[in-house]
Amino acid sequence: LQCGADSLAGDRLGCFNLSHRGHAECLRHMLSYNLPSLVLGGGGYTVRNVARCWAYETAVVLGEELAEDLPWNDYYEHFAPDFSLQVTPSPTMENANTRQYLDTVRQQVFENLRMLQGAPGVQMEAVPHDPEAAAAEADPDVRPVSGAAEHPGEHF
Repeated sequence: LQCGADSLAGDRLGCFNLSHRGHAECLRHMLSYNLPSLVLGGGGYTVRNVARCWAYETAVVLGEELAEDLPWNDYYEHFAPDFSLQVTPSPTMENANTRQYLDTVRQQVFENLRMLQGAPGVQMEAVPHDPEAAAAEADPDVRPVSGAAEHPGEHF
């Protein structure tokens, strides 16, 4: 999961207005699937906010809580004037995304994903709504036995 910080409020190039907590909620959502995850930082062009974001999201991955006030460190002055972990969204930035627009984009993404063909030799199956329940049912050490070829290109 690539957690680019360019969607945070105040980013020099990004045009989103997320707080560090809103950004981390996306990470929490993905982690809630309880799948093995590799979480990477990326993006972000306001260094002090990138550091805040990645510190907070590292704590989220580890299940730890961080204090809002930053401890003194060699770069403390970069976090002036509030010396806080918080990235505050701009109250004057207008949200131009209507509910209808967001629903349309979401529906188009789902349609695009539905139309994807799996690569040859890569097993594709529907993702269960509850991955934990599906994992509990299947024994990962037992290979399913089938007498039929799974793909027309298989030779026995």
